[in-house]
Amino acid sequence: QVQLVESGGGLVQAGGSLRLSCAASGRTFSNYAMGWFRQAPGKEREFVAATDWSGGSTRYADSVKGRFTISRDNAKDTLYLQMNSLKPEDTAVYYCAARYWVHTSVVLRTYSDYDYWGQGTQVTVSS
Repeated sequence: QVQLVESGGGLVQAGGSLRLSCAASGRTFSNYAMGWFRQAPGKEREFVAATDWSGGSTRYADSVKGRFTISRDNAKDTLYLQMNSLKPEDTAVYYCAARYWVHTSVVLRTYSDYDYWGQGTQVTVSS
């Protein structure tokens, strides 16, 4: 089982930037496809970005494409989400997620594809 802990959230003005981190422990990090999701008050959890085990393949939600960048450092067992040009509609709790997947490259974009979740970190963007 892998444990995930997010950090880096906070309050930022519109147009600003934040970098979220997700520290993994318990298993070999490079054996997991990883993703970021977010959930705003009163809304369902939605896909933000995802990457395969290597970081070589990535996918983004249309709403964040060109503004957010997902990356990972397998030597540090850490997943990142660089968020630039933040908008008030980006306000949400951000979660990282993991799915054990080896031998092939896969990028998972659906909530139900993931088995492990962090506790979330709050991102608030003021206008």
